[in-house]
Amino acid sequence: MGHTVKTRNVLNKPGHHHHIDPKAGNTRILWAVVINIMLTVVQIVGGILSGSLALIADAIHNLSDALSLGLAFFARKIAQRPADDAMTFGYGRAEIVAALINYTTLILLGLFLTYEAVLRLFAPTDVDGWSVVIIAAFALGVDTLTAFLTYALSKSSMNIRAAFLHNVADALGSVAVIVAGTVIILYDWRLIDPLITLLIAGYILWQSITEIGGSVRILMLGSPPDLDTQAVLTAMRSVSGVENVHHLHVWQMQEHQSALNAHIVIKEGRWNEADRVKEAVKIVLRARFGLSHITLELERHGFECEDVQVVGHTSATN
Repeated sequence: MGHTVKTRNVLNKPGHHHHIDPKAGNTRILWAVVINIMLTVVQIVGGILSGSLALIADAIHNLSDALSLGLAFFARKIAQRPADDAMTFGYGRAEIVAALINYTTLILLGLFLTYEAVLRLFAPTDVDGWSVVIIAAFALGVDTLTAFLTYALSKSSMNIRAAFLHNVADALGSVAVIVAGTVIILYDWRLIDPLITLLIAGYILWQSITEIGGSVRILMLGSPPDLDTQAVLTAMRSVSGVENVHHLHVWQMQEHQSALNAHIVIKEGRWNEADRVKEAVKIVLRARFGLSHITLELERHGFECEDVQVVGHTSATN
């Protein structure tokens, strides 16, 4: 009975519910991408004309919003493609590869903005404060509209939720640029522009470096970050009929799908129950750890692999 309750909890995670029509969701994302790209162009042109590096920095950050939303849109499309002979696990990792490229580019841009801002600290340039404030205020309005378009979707999709939070952070960046422009208008303190640029660049670097690790972990076949491998082993060994477990592999097939394969040694005298024991292990793994793809190789007592390691696989042919 306990297994049944836990299984329901696993299946009722937010990511498994889709209350919004997929086509309507795609349309919202497309509109969000379009207006963010248009805003990026306006901010870059405005930043060049006004001489504001902070405005250009905010434009680049806003472009990352458009890229993340675009990535979310294409991921929804690619995820619908079935597995085939070339991609037997499906195409879900296309999103992970794109995210890695996106974050790497953002890190490079963040470093470039930091370099440019430091140069301006030693050689401040003239900045048209009014242009900065007007364009940044327009950007804040667009950020608010984008948040409105994606808020409902963010409740049912982790991918969209990340883009939504990214957009909210960009709105805060627009507020910072407005503050910089206001200071320039009131006090003609031009150092505020590179200082705000450093603030925005620092946020881009912090966010990108924090997020890129997850992409690398998945591509490196790392175990899910919230999964305790030793707890998995303990749970498998506690199933009646299991003598031991080895050659355990746990990895993320995609962002929301985790897989496991392992060798299970059936206790002496229980080989006739091997199929039941295997199914009992799968029930525990699905209910307690939410694993979606489980492959178990059964070994009879006395015929198990030799010289094995518990986690991972040796170079032997076992």
